[in-house]
Order: sequence, then structure tokens, then C-alpha cells
Amino acid sequence: MEFTFEPSPWDLTLDRLSAGDSISALRCLEMLESQTEDAVEMALLSLEERGIALDVSDLPLDGGKGDAAVRLRLEQKLAKSGALQSSLEENDPLRLYLEELSAIPVTGNIDELTAKYLAGDDDVGKELVNLSLPLVVERSCAMTGRGVLLLDLIQEASLGLWQGVLNYAEGDFESHIRWWIDQYLAKAVLMQAISCGIGEKIRQGMADYTDADQRLLAELGRNPTVEEIADSLHITAEEAATYASMLMQAKVRQKVDKTIQPEETSEEEDQSADNTAYFQMRQRITEMLSTLSPREAEVISLRFGLEGGLPQSPEQTGAALGMTPDEVIKIEASALSKLRQQTDEGGT
Repeated sequence: MEFTFEPSPWDLTLDRLSAGDSISALRCLEMLESQTEDAVEMALLSLEERGIALDVSDLPLDGGKGDAAVRLRLEQKLAKSGALQSSLEENDPLRLYLEELSAIPVTGNIDELTAKYLAGDDDVGKELVNLSLPLVVERSCAMTGRGVLLLDLIQEASLGLWQGVLNYAEGDFESHIRWWIDQYLAKAVLMQAISCGIGEKIRQGMADYTDADQRLLAELGRNPTVEEIADSLHITAEEAATYASMLMQAKVRQKVDKTIQPEETSEEEDQSADNTAYFQMRQRITEMLSTLSPREAEVISLRFGLEGGLPQSPEQTGAALGMTPDEVIKIEASALSKLRQQTDEGGT
């Protein structure tokens, strides 16, 4: 008897991606949150093997609960201020660890060391690691506020650095190890999100957003703004904008999925259907963005990586467009209100 197994949604998703591509943590969360920890680890390992980046920018910030929340907020505040080590208590484990790292002697020229390493001198690997420790701390600090303590982030980033050095074969060394450091940080954040049930919290947040949207529509006689929905739910405008974006993307995905027939098809027909669905999704997004002002379209494109790049934070988007993060959030909220209205009208 011959047995055949249908590929999982995870396998199908990976088959559509290539080295250099990225996958959103939110999409991973949808497919992996019900799996065992070992299965999730194996799935994330497959991303590394294929050179696919894990992007956690679409996950809501997680401040934790209780004492952990206080510590996470403190670390995020100090990391942003640049006064992390000097502001912590003298016996704080994180401060002690940072002092250990800063005491490691850092010598050597990165270009010379990488040349020796590529020539087969494995002994310089430790020197390459030591030279890269400041990058480990820098990237870890940038990931604060996502539910993982900074000491844990630094330790995960250090593991990523080691893997990056071990896997280095050519090209720009710093870009290479940055990828590996960011990948291990993203994995730590996603694993924490899964263990804390963030997926269920997101679904509840989206449901609350939809309920508030409908209630305010009835009360106001018009589509409410993202800011009005945020006030109603007692959340920030950025959190509300995130839920609005998730709902919009879910509607677009549903419309795209309807274009793919569930009948048995050949491999060529499957590829054609995928290409058609992708084209229709991109066309739909382009049509929707064309109804926005140029500034709004720029903000949405950068924030959600619609032009092929990674999604950018309000700070990154503001830097690219010469705006403050608050201005980015306001414009994004206004644009998402318009796009939400379009998807609502399109579904009726």
C-alpha cells in the first residue's frame, strides 16, 4: 500500500521563499503556535538552513506582567537612553555581565582576521567574536520591549554570533554576522511570544478592535479613526494601527485565497495559480495605495515592507522620510482608516 502525505502549511510557505527573503513572525505564529517546542525549534532551524530571515517587527510589543514588566520597561528605557550599564545597580546581573564583556580585550583588524579565517586559520575565530561583541549588545538593546529580558537577549545574540562566525564563507563579515545575530534574537522573541500565548492575545485584540469599530460606527454615524478606536480600547494609537493593519492584511489574504481553486492541478498549474494570486494581491495593494496621498502611501509602504524590503519601525520610517515617529504614527493611523473603509466597502 502506498501512502502519501500532504505538505503542511509551513512547508508550502517555505517552498515559496528563497535565500535572502524574510518571513513575518506573525505568519510564523499562526502556523507554529500549536506545535510542540521541539517542532517549533526544528521549523525555525529550517529558516536558518535556507537563509530566510525571521522578521518580528509585526509582533505587538509585549511588556510582560508583574515584576517582569517593571524590569522590561526599565531595560527598554535605559537601552534607549544609552546609559544602560552606568544606571544599573552595582550588583545587578546584567551590569556585571556587561562589565565582563567590556573587559574582554579587543584587538586586531577585522579585514585581516577574516582573510586569515577564510584561509583556514580557525584560531582567529575567537578574536572575530570578541571584535563583534559590541554589535551583539547593540542589536540586543534594539530588541528590548519585546518580552525577553536583555540578559537573555544578549546571550541568544552571542550564540547567533558564534553560528555566524562558524558559517562565514565569503562577503561582508559584519553584514553576515548581523544577520545571524538578528536571527537568534528574533527566534528568542518568537519563542517567548508562543510561550506567553501572544497569538491568542492578538486574536482577542483584533476582535476587540472590530467590536469597537462597529460600535463607534453606530454611535458616530461614520467610520471612526484609529485614534478614536484606540481611546475606546485604552490602548496606544500605534497598537490600534497594528491591529488595523493585521485586519486589513487578513482581508486581502482571504480575497487572494479565494482565487486559488482547491482542485488537483499539475505543478505548472500550481505555480501559475500562485503567481496569479501574488499578482492580484500586489495589484490590489497598489490600487488601494493609489487612493492615499503620496505621503500616506510612502509611510504605509515603508512601515509594512510593501516594496520588497523589511517592515520598518516608526523611528526608521521617520528617519527615511524626515519625520518624527509621532508624525509617522499619526499619518499611518489616518491612512489605515482610509484603507479599512475601502476594504469594508469592497466586501459589501
